[in-house]
Amino acid sequence: MNSPVIQLLVLAGIAIFLILRLRSVLGTREGFEKPRVQKPEPSRRSTPDLEVIDGGPDPDVVDYVDADSDAATALTAMKTVDRSFSVREFLRGGRGAYEMILTEFEKGELAEIKPFLSDDVYEAFAGVVEDREKNGLSVNFTFVGISETTLVDAEYNEATKEAEISIKFIAESTSAVYDNGGDLIEGSPTEIKKQRDVWTFGRTMGTGDPNWFLVATGE
Repeated sequence: MNSPVIQLLVLAGIAIFLILRLRSVLGTREGFEKPRVQKPEPSRRSTPDLEVIDGGPDPDVVDYVDADSDAATALTAMKTVDRSFSVREFLRGGRGAYEMILTEFEKGELAEIKPFLSDDVYEAFAGVVEDREKNGLSVNFTFVGISETTLVDAEYNEATKEAEISIKFIAESTSAVYDNGGDLIEGSPTEIKKQRDVWTFGRTMGTGDPNWFLVATGE
């Protein structure tokens, strides 16, 4: 066997060896899949007031409330009990919940939103819907959008692990109320108005149930 053939066989053997090594390290994928990049866990240490990440306050808390406030202490305690809890994601979810709950309430269709309401809030909403039906009233409601979402307060009970977070929403919508004869008696189907609400959501942390419930409404 001449020298070029021997060199070719040696190179082929090395290539096969490298391919097998790569397969054992990387595994195999079918089709197209983006590589997963896992972010390194930041080093954390706790203080009595506010969790510190990489030498500074947790931005997921202090981006929304003052670092030395009671709300910051409460939010930090929530994150300590439930590492999956994120203030940013909570506020994002709160926006979606506000639109969904408000729209379904104005339409008088509470079945879809009942799982997201505390018993007290559900009874209050149901009472309003029942009064409308008794008086033959109907509502034409259109949700336009949310212009502001602000975290205004947070409370946490270490004994019961019950958490409450209050959010102020400023939203735009149209609302028109009609009597049983179809006559407009309040509002306008075309005039966009601002609406301000402060809603409080509650949850027991560390239970494995990530769902928050609307426990109070106000202005």
